[in-house]
Amino acid sequence: MRVTQSMEQAQFLTALNQLESSISTTQNGISTGLAFTTASQNPVGAGLVAGYNQVLAQSQQYTANGNSATDSLNTEDSALTQLQNQLQSLRDLALEANNATESPSDLSAIATQVQQIQGSILSVANTQDGSGNYIFAGYSTQTQPFAQTATGATYSGDQGQRQVQIGAGQTVVVGDNGDVVFNQVKTGNGTFNVTPAGANTGSGLIGATAVTDPADYIAGNYSINFTAPDTYQVVNSGGTVVTSGTYTSGQAITFAGMQVTLSGAPAAGDSFAVAPSTDQSVFTTVQNLATALQQSTATAAGQAQLNNSIVSAINGIDQALDNTQTVQSKVGARLNTITTSQAVATTQQTQLQESITNIQGLDYASAVTNLDSQNTTLSAAMEAYTQTEGLSLFKYLQG
Repeated sequence: MRVTQSMEQAQFLTALNQLESSISTTQNGISTGLAFTTASQNPVGAGLVAGYNQVLAQSQQYTANGNSATDSLNTEDSALTQLQNQLQSLRDLALEANNATESPSDLSAIATQVQQIQGSILSVANTQDGSGNYIFAGYSTQTQPFAQTATGATYSGDQGQRQVQIGAGQTVVVGDNGDVVFNQVKTGNGTFNVTPAGANTGSGLIGATAVTDPADYIAGNYSINFTAPDTYQVVNSGGTVVTSGTYTSGQAITFAGMQVTLSGAPAAGDSFAVAPSTDQSVFTTVQNLATALQQSTATAAGQAQLNNSIVSAINGIDQALDNTQTVQSKVGARLNTITTSQAVATTQQTQLQESITNIQGLDYASAVTNLDSQNTTLSAAMEAYTQTEGLSLFKYLQG
């Protein structure tokens, strides 16, 4: 077959286009820093990179989730610290009030401070994060969880605990609902509670209480009844006398694995109920204290009622402090979990990025050398073709 000039020119243009395409690919690689940008350029490498990128994106999302969870938990931790400070201030006021030398005006002033602290605790309970979400509302983050009432506060949140995923198969709780933090606080010593009968006419005071032997402890409802100022009986809910004895002020009464210390001068007919601890809202404890501080203490019985109410409030505050510390320790543990998870994620992401770079990353030195070689080849080809054909490419294109 005879090779014509038009055929030679067509072959040259095809080779020229291929060379220019190669130059363009090399230049694009130098510009992007990538050895290939499409799967057709390296099918095997592109498949590996796609897989690595998918895992990397997921790991980076876990890191973002962890950062968000850390912000939420830090907000909760700060709120819990504020709550502890308010509770401690409240305890100090209760101790100050638990003094027979305080005048009615002094007690009224303390009651005012107690109510102010109640408002501060309510503000903490309704804490919002940077996005306007109520952190103690459970899943109902757009609902204000607490509203003050005459007897304490109502809770409008739910029982949910929000969670986020911070790793493959790993989630972390990012919020504690307000019911757990503020409402599920045990009365008394956390196991049982002692309360005086409202009709008591003596000056009997409740002191220290404790479980003396968990193995002997028998939970139930009991009543310490004074048949005379110096004689008592402990009766269970069935009316059976569990124990009895001579009363001595400050001496512990022991029964069913429990120990109750009473002091002062109970009157015949006075009684003290002993029952398993129940949950009581912090707000109820505070309101009960404020109310008690405004009651008359003109009689010995009235003073005893006040002192017993204050002791009950102190016990409730101590339980609230313990509960808050327990919740806060869990928050700290979650923060540590996130820190550990993110350290692992950072290492994984670094390794994935290195693997991607090893496959898709450009060897700049080789690329520059290759580009120089391609440009030289292009120039040489054009010059050789011009000399061979005796005309320039421009002339050919204009012919």
